Amino acid sequence: MRHISEGCPGVLCLNLSNTTITNRTMRLLPRHFHNLQNLSLAYCRRFTDKGLQYLNLGNGCHKLIYLDLSGCTQISVQGFRYISNSCTGIMHLTINDMPTLTDNCVKALVEKCSRITSLVFTGAPHISDCTFRALSACKLRKIRFEGNKRVTDASFKFIDKNYPNLSHIYMADCKGITDSSLRSLSPLKQLTVLNLANCVRIGDMGLKQFLDGPASIKIRELNLSNCVRLSDASVMKLSERCPNLNYLSLRNCEHLTAQGIGYIVNIFSLVSIDLSGTDISNEGLNVLSRHKKLKELSVSECYRITDDGIQAFCKSSLILEHLDVSYCSQLSDMIIKALAIYCINLTSLSIAGCPKITDSAMEMLSAKCHYLHILDISGCVLLTDQILEDLQIGCKQLRILKMQYCTNISKKAAQRMSSKVQQQEYNTNDPPRWFGYDREGNPVTELDNITSSKGALELTVKKSTYSSEDQAA
Repeated sequence: MRHISEGCPGVLCLNLSNTTITNRTMRLLPRHFHNLQNLSLAYCRRFTDKGLQYLNLGNGCHKLIYLDLSGCTQISVQGFRYISNSCTGIMHLTINDMPTLTDNCVKALVEKCSRITSLVFTGAPHISDCTFRALSACKLRKIRFEGNKRVTDASFKFIDKNYPNLSHIYMADCKGITDSSLRSLSPLKQLTVLNLANCVRIGDMGLKQFLDGPASIKIRELNLSNCVRLSDASVMKLSERCPNLNYLSLRNCEHLTAQGIGYIVNIFSLVSIDLSGTDISNEGLNVLSRHKKLKELSVSECYRITDDGIQAFCKSSLILEHLDVSYCSQLSDMIIKALAIYCINLTSLSIAGCPKITDSAMEMLSAKCHYLHILDISGCVLLTDQILEDLQIGCKQLRILKMQYCTNISKKAAQRMSSKVQQQEYNTNDPPRWFGYDREGNPVTELDNITSSKGALELTVKKSTYSSEDQAA
């Protein structure tokens, strides 16, 4: 760091994440990097509060706009106060994986950092409604909280007055949020992205109240995954009030029926839909095929759909780019052939957990879908080394290849393929029992599931771990 500071004083962006820097480096930053705007200290745990005090030395780090302190659990309230005194111009702050972060830390930080517009707190379970009150002095446009149980409806009560320009809200897995929060969000006229995945207390009434306000007009992305209380009534309201909605996730919304799928067709701006884990059937896919503008479809773990439903959808979805039919073990080669015929612009495909897929179908896909970038064939136990040869010939743009639990693909062939892609996952372990079939693709009987011992499950975990170590080596 001393050599860098002396030789590159004009640096604007500095990523020191996961390094062993100490307070000595922190002393160098304000003295040499006078124009520094972007700094990441994520998971650097060897500097202390004293090092943060050094940021005010010399010309200081007064031009700093972006700061990432993820995983720096050693920072106390006093350390955040030092940051506030030294870096008053911070606009984008990321603090992930910080179980030690408290409301008092945030209060100390925003005492003088009132320009913050973007805030990310994931893995900070002790943050509460008090943090939201402290942030009212900032002009927030983007906030992201995940896995927090202490943030409640009270945080949203005055959100339209304190943060009128909010455009992105990510509050995934926040169990304290109810319909009341959605009602509070409805006046936000600039809101374009709302992620409430795993907020299980949200229901139809709350979403209706949200959509009745001006917030529904500009909303582009809406993630309602695992909001299990929602039903067709919510989808009907979405079709009436969201003219600009591009992305919608209703994953695991089990009360969605064919009638709800019909309402989705009326969201004409939609390009991406996630219906994984729902009760959608071939009838629903036939209805959805009338949309014709969808580029992304996810129907993972949808056990009522068959080859006929996917084929019908593909025939009417010529611009399809992403398809996820993972863990639909009833699907066969017929869907792969339909993709090769009708969906030649496909860039991402997941058929993980589909044990009936064979080399012949994948050969046809490789010959037709030349733009494929991402492919997941994990658990496709009938595929052999031949598929890797076909992919090298026909899918030269392939970047990510996942083939866990591919028992008939040899290690030698996988090693050759690894040089052709940027990222590859591979092992030849038996498929986990929850896949529902064995290494030959035969269904696992109920008796097998009942008699499977704890020891057998532990063995599966150990095998998977060893495979990861082999892959890392």
